[in-house]
Amino acid sequence: MKNDIDRRRGPQRSRRLRTAIKIYVPCITCNMTLKNSLSGDVRKISKKTDPDSADVTAALLEDQNATVVFEDLNGGKAAGNVYSTRAKIAAALNIRPDGIVGHLIASTERPADVREVDGPEFKKGCSGKAGLLSLPIPRYYPEDGGRYITAGVIVAEYGGRRNVSFHRMMIIDDDSIAVRLVPRHLFTLYNEAKKDGKELKVSICVGVPAEVLLSAALSMDYGADELRAASAMHIAGHGKPLEVGRCDNGILVPSDTDYVFEGRITFDEANEGPFVDITGTYDYVRKQPVIKIDKTWTSKDPVFHLLLPGGYDHFLLMGLPREPMILKAVRQAVPRVKNVRLTEGGCCWLNGVVSIAKNKEGDGVNAIMAAFSGHTSMKHVVVVDEDVDIFDDRAVEWAVATRMQGDRILTIPGAAGSSLDPSTHGTTFKVGFDATIPMSADRSLFVKAALKK
Repeated sequence: MKNDIDRRRGPQRSRRLRTAIKIYVPCITCNMTLKNSLSGDVRKISKKTDPDSADVTAALLEDQNATVVFEDLNGGKAAGNVYSTRAKIAAALNIRPDGIVGHLIASTERPADVREVDGPEFKKGCSGKAGLLSLPIPRYYPEDGGRYITAGVIVAEYGGRRNVSFHRMMIIDDDSIAVRLVPRHLFTLYNEAKKDGKELKVSICVGVPAEVLLSAALSMDYGADELRAASAMHIAGHGKPLEVGRCDNGILVPSDTDYVFEGRITFDEANEGPFVDITGTYDYVRKQPVIKIDKTWTSKDPVFHLLLPGGYDHFLLMGLPREPMILKAVRQAVPRVKNVRLTEGGCCWLNGVVSIAKNKEGDGVNAIMAAFSGHTSMKHVVVVDEDVDIFDDRAVEWAVATRMQGDRILTIPGAAGSSLDPSTHGTTFKVGFDATIPMSADRSLFVKAALKK
């Protein structure tokens, strides 16, 4: 495989997935060179790749910090590990990595209108019947129930409400998909339509801007419009609203999208799974609704976004949108909160770190309890002083090692936790570490030596 890999570097400045990767390839449909860019290490795999082989996952696992571009995956282009680091996500948003949480909070507090355009990018390529089995959609692990769309965002509208959300989708045949619906907003819209005897019209988007990916994973109120949150991020980072286009089914979706599948969530059900979830372990088989695809749109020279199950992309795109909830919850208990982070070692879901500036003794414990309320799936949290870099795992462990004793560990048995944690049996045992310097201590004894500037 290494002989088929080409490495390149370049700055990321793009909106759509195909403009999030720096590759120079001839565009057959438009007879011109397509110039795309991305940050960091990029690996290009030129050989033909079988979507049912282990080659896709093996290439993505080799170095998850590097973006991997497949030039011929089942006859099409695809890319994975596109947003596998905070730096890549921040570059796509056009902000600093340590500003992501604040960027997300601002988008929910001050959402902005989108801008509808004629001739959206997703309609500038091909259109027609679905043909899902002929697309660059892989089976990631041998025991998966089938090939999976993993970076697909579903946009649905019903009863005056719009919802945008992530869902894993297993390909059944050329025009049928089993979709995993958890009991949240899309599930509610589906049941409302079903109660009225109607199938729920949806548009599945693959290869959307980073703002849309993040907003689709935010925990917003039922009825709140995630596209308006994405538009607020787009304005803050790029100075203009998110552009959207209208599908033939009437649904507005991001203009800069590589693939759009128009369809309906039907009353039929099918087995969905097994599938590897965020912890890297297999989830079980369930009966789930079936989506029938009526029409497919593509941009010019589209690239299919691959999100490795249990990989770094999965961690960050699922976990980052939970960090604003933790930050806001802790701020209610402790006024001076510097930042929060769900750690990659904890799958950006189960383990967290919070940095604060204490006003009084006990602020560390209050921050622990508040953090757990902000993200109920988290089961371990470390609270550190503001001088500790929470994005440096060694610095966090150093604070635990040098600034606390075991009697400052807070234990919470019998709590509700995450169903994604394979060690959970009904309830979970949560643990908080107060690794802040005691207010009464001589602070100079706890601070690392440094050269004077």
